[in-house]
Amino acid sequence: MNPLAVVTGGTKGIGRAVIEQFSAKGFDIITCARSESDLLGLRESQNAAFPNSQIFTLKADLSVRTELLAFLDFIKSKNRAAEVLINNTGVFIPGQVHNEQDGVLEKTIETNLYSAYYLTRGLLPEMIALKKGHIFTLCSTASIIAYPNGGSYCISKFALYGMTKVLREEMKPHQIKVTAVLPGATLTDSWKGTTLPEERFIDPKDVAEAIWSAYSLSGRTVVEEILIRPQLGDLD
Repeated sequence: MNPLAVVTGGTKGIGRAVIEQFSAKGFDIITCARSESDLLGLRESQNAAFPNSQIFTLKADLSVRTELLAFLDFIKSKNRAAEVLINNTGVFIPGQVHNEQDGVLEKTIETNLYSAYYLTRGLLPEMIALKKGHIFTLCSTASIIAYPNGGSYCISKFALYGMTKVLREEMKPHQIKVTAVLPGATLTDSWKGTTLPEERFIDPKDVAEAIWSAYSLSGRTVVEEILIRPQLGDLD
């Protein structure tokens, strides 16, 4: 039986690139997204490209607690322990703390932080029991450097980075690896409509390759953080 990877937000950008990377290496995949049509397209693409890899999908908005719990139940219904968890679900709403709309902080925290927190908690018991697993969480360069139009996004990503660092310490005795992934500007839907050239952005496939490389190390080694930026530097 193939090993299993759980990837949230898997239909686009980094999530999709990660799914393709792990599928190519012989993993089965469980993923979710908010759009059923996007999930259908993903399943069709995956089944054609990777016939030896199974993909299981569920329509779910992980910022909604009931839907997150339904996704957890969906994962557990497969009766298989996840070897890898990639917390990728996220939202970016530009704005500033002093003038962004009411509710932006709550929506951003629920999507970027709570989804990773509760999903990780839900999958950890089996990993701890098996003393095996690797958790990757998509943070951001916004987790370590604030910028003026970051607002609640920066707040959520700083918190997510903190969660990952705490989790790393907690999981040491359980032989579970924890890695924070901190990409700079990556060519995903967050930049849809930009007039900047592709060369100013990270390719999502490069982030997926970095994640796979970190996963592939021996059990005696862990990459605690992957900090990756466009070659020409951060975007202002």
